[in-house]
Amino acid sequence: MSAPLTPWIVFLVAVVALLAIDLGVLGRRPEPMSARKALLWSGIWITLGLAFSLAVWAWRGAVAAQEYLAGYLIEESLSIDNLFVFLLVFGSLGIALRQQRKVLFWGIFGAIVLRGLFIFAGVAVLERFAWVMYVFGALLVFTAVKLLRSHGVQVDPQRNPLVRLALRFFPVATDYNGSAFTVRRAGVRMLTPLALALVAVESADLVFAIDSVPAVLAVSDDAFVVFTSNVAAILGLRSLYFALAGSLERFEYLGWGLAVVLAFVGVKMLLADFVHISIAMSLTVVVIAVGGSIIASLWLTRSRSG
Repeated sequence: MSAPLTPWIVFLVAVVALLAIDLGVLGRRPEPMSARKALLWSGIWITLGLAFSLAVWAWRGAVAAQEYLAGYLIEESLSIDNLFVFLLVFGSLGIALRQQRKVLFWGIFGAIVLRGLFIFAGVAVLERFAWVMYVFGALLVFTAVKLLRSHGVQVDPQRNPLVRLALRFFPVATDYNGSAFTVRRAGVRMLTPLALALVAVESADLVFAIDSVPAVLAVSDDAFVVFTSNVAAILGLRSLYFALAGSLERFEYLGWGLAVVLAFVGVKMLLADFVHISIAMSLTVVVIAVGGSIIASLWLTRSRSG
């Protein structure tokens, strides 16, 4: 086994083990995850994600560890934005709380695969065509502006192109309330609302990957650092969803903080050949922008918690 492959193998084995625990232990319980338990597991996932920076330090050095932390914090912050979409998808399709866990698990699994493909493609393209960095930077600045101008997240699964494509080729058993993605009725294989929710969640993951992967590529061009920071943030997404589902509406100023982060990393990519911005500075901007927007949201909406 060559030395460069060892970190990849260790990380991927750990991810498979954690997913097996998530699905085989936590996922087998019929009752929905309580907010208190979800907070506990969110804390565990976040602790593991942050602690992995020590492994990156040992394998790649101090600079790579700082890049990992910056990438992880960016992805963890952006993942909260995903939760709004998940909440609206489940609400519009009438997916019960206990059934949402299965959709989220497979949605997270699909997100890991998508991020891996995007990351390796992005790193390969940047190595061959350096000018693509400016395209990524412009995309992030455009996304930041769009985020500032948006007035809340609007999601209609029935208008989702992938959902409409699924509806075109498969009938849907709208009265089905089980936990399967397909069901056979009168000899006909039909999709369930759970399957439509999974399609909507995966398409949302695809859209978010287009923004989040370039954002981490702005702080590191190491495929291992970019991939592990993405996956580490995604792994705890399901617990974070159940921990925050009841109070997501209070994070109304988070979009401002995310817009600042995206604009910052976009400008960093655009000016990379002229101005050097340290990883420490990037970490500081991410922590202040996201942390400040979360604190402002919780403080200004404190009357809603009663």
